[in-house]
Amino acid sequence: MMHRITVVVLALALLTVGGAGAAPDFASLRVQPYQPPKPAPGFALPGLDGKVMRLGDFRGKVVLVFFWATW
Repeated sequence: MMHRITVVVLALALLTVGGAGAAPDFASLRVQPYQPPKPAPGFALPGLDGKVMRLGDFRGKVVLVFFWATW
């Protein structure tokens, strides 16, 4: 058990020392930079009761739009 802990600590130390001087190469990892979410375009949909609901009416609230299609 002590041998296993020593090996893990040594491996972590080598990884830390080996990578401390070099910047990560994100291109080789195929990592894409974070793109912040964009606002949804304004739209209006009829509700089940026939009233038209606009996305702008829910500004500042979390909205889940559930829809289905039958082809």
